[in-house]
Amino acid sequence: MKYSLMLAVTLGLCPARVWADDAADCNSGKADLAISGCSKLIDAKGLTKNDRAAAYTNRGLALAKKGNADAAIADYTKAIAIDPNLAWAYHSRGAAYYYKGEIDRAISDFTKVIAIEPNYAAAYHYRAAGYYRKRELDHAIADFAKAIEINPKDVAAYNGRSVAYLYKGDFGRAIADSRKAEQLQSADAQDSH
Repeated sequence: MKYSLMLAVTLGLCPARVWADDAADCNSGKADLAISGCSKLIDAKGLTKNDRAAAYTNRGLALAKKGNADAAIADYTKAIAIDPNLAWAYHSRGAAYYYKGEIDRAISDFTKVIAIEPNYAAAYHYRAAGYYRKRELDHAIADFAKAIEINPKDVAAYNGRSVAYLYKGDFGRAIADSRKAEQLQSADAQDSH
């Protein structure tokens, strides 16, 4: 799930060319350029709430890419304050919390993503990883299973569930999931040639 600015609708209101350039920078994927472009959009007058929330989210992604998790979390939180149903901001903030070791906060954000977008497999996958880190293996297994149900080709979910089964001592299921992950990786490798 990638969140982009939807400035095409609002460009007619204000300095369209400037906003278009800033939006392109904000969506560029290049951290410094994105931070600059998103910051200009955030400060712009007349920007829609949705576009401002997207700019905060994109700037947060750029800040996270530069290793500034706290500033990224602050931007995701601002985006969520603007649009409480912005699943991508919750997802991104959850990932930042996860990597900071704030697992309960990460799980909470991934739970919110699931409430907003129940068929978003990655949210189940990441929440499962949080449960796994807390050694709540049954929760982790259930979430990995849901991620697999939604996306049957999720190699990482099979691997994650395999490790959770291994820690539970369920070696048969651990081996089965590991083999399934290997089959999927082999199929992907053959498809890419």
